[in-house]
Amino acid sequence: MSAAPCPSGTATTGTTTTTAANVNCSIIVPANPLSAKGLATAYQLTGPNGMTPAQSGCTMTNAANLGAFVQATILNPRTGQLYVYNPLVITQGTTPAVAPTVPTLPRNAVVTIDFGFNGTDLTQVGATANALQQGNCVNGQGGSVFGQVSFCNGTTFFNDAFQLEREGRLRVPSEGTSSKIVASGGRLGTGQDCPTIRNFDMIDQDQSDNVTSQYLLNPATGQTAQNTTSNAANLTGTTLLTNGSDNALLDLFMDPTLGCTPFMAPDLGNNNQPMSSQALDELLAAKNQTAVTALVPENDEMTLDGNGNFSAAKTNMYRAEVGQAPISSQNNRQDSPAMYCQNMVNIQTPFLAANQTVLATGTSPVPGVGDNLFTFLANRLSMSFTNLNCQTFGLTDPVTATLDGNGVAVQATFNTTTQTVTNTTGTATASPSASASPSASASTAPGHRRGRPHHQRMNPSGM
Repeated sequence: MSAAPCPSGTATTGTTTTTAANVNCSIIVPANPLSAKGLATAYQLTGPNGMTPAQSGCTMTNAANLGAFVQATILNPRTGQLYVYNPLVITQGTTPAVAPTVPTLPRNAVVTIDFGFNGTDLTQVGATANALQQGNCVNGQGGSVFGQVSFCNGTTFFNDAFQLEREGRLRVPSEGTSSKIVASGGRLGTGQDCPTIRNFDMIDQDQSDNVTSQYLLNPATGQTAQNTTSNAANLTGTTLLTNGSDNALLDLFMDPTLGCTPFMAPDLGNNNQPMSSQALDELLAAKNQTAVTALVPENDEMTLDGNGNFSAAKTNMYRAEVGQAPISSQNNRQDSPAMYCQNMVNIQTPFLAANQTVLATGTSPVPGVGDNLFTFLANRLSMSFTNLNCQTFGLTDPVTATLDGNGVAVQATFNTTTQTVTNTTGTATASPSASASPSASASTAPGHRRGRPHHQRMNPSGM
């Protein structure tokens, strides 16, 4: 969910890499990551290419800029029961503030692990030679990483979950409805149905990314702990660390404001308290498919190849890890690069216009982007239009945002006229956004993937 370009590499002074310029990190994945022991073993955040955490800034103390987050969703293959568990991430060289809870997994449990990152590129590194293979971990394709996200065992998890649904052993609820929602979009809209992660009402330029995990940080020691009821009560002076994500936007901000409830399951690390997750959001969206469903498009920067070009193979790999259908002639009618832009404009614009009163009562996830949930979403839509290069398909940005002296959106108006693409080819790499954060500016070298901005709650890229 990027909003503004930033440097794609690291700046150097002599032979020393400057911490401020680094935007990439590595995460060390434990051995047997799908097992109970593997889930309870802390993941380690460290610098890329042999850099230390201190040299690179890849520390959980610096989580707002370069924090990593891990989330597991667990399926009981016999009963269809779902669970959530949030493995802990620590800075390499530190120890957990509190040892992670060891989950009790169902027999033959099917586990998927999702990764989120507040920087640009997070690369998985196995703690042992075969750790990534043991977890069926996927970081991208052909040397081109997805970026902020990666996965372990997602394809198997969703295939098994969908099979259990067909057999009636896994029951995913309805998304629900809310009288607070004003129906919009005509035949393209979803009426008063609560939004899901695959609704054009709420997607941005890189949907289905990042997680809802949260950690507790002791700023004095740099140690982290799982965000559990017990740890929150017993650890003093801690800071809550969060991963900016579409899932958090939906579950923690949009749903409560619109009178909706996210799909949750017992958290095995927190005394079975209900918890949302990225995979649960995908299951809910898959169960409650809308007439026009948003699937990860080829112009999502995370699915571009290493040269910044569209890649059907990489897009399909990403989709499989979040339970989405591969590219086909049928779903390309809604989710080709051009049609994704058209549907985003023609569905999300009237949704925001019709629901601005209720959305304006919600808290902004990123106060530097919008002063409430409505202005945040409006500014985010405009940023997504630019970053998906929607203008190259003959479309016009439907949002006019009024910014205050600090660049924060305080008002927004819309052109809700239905638009139709006039060019179906477009270009893969987005041009720099006019809504860039003050410190972010860079050009894109030909043939290179544009650097993603920091994906954080305090930055325009936060959701």
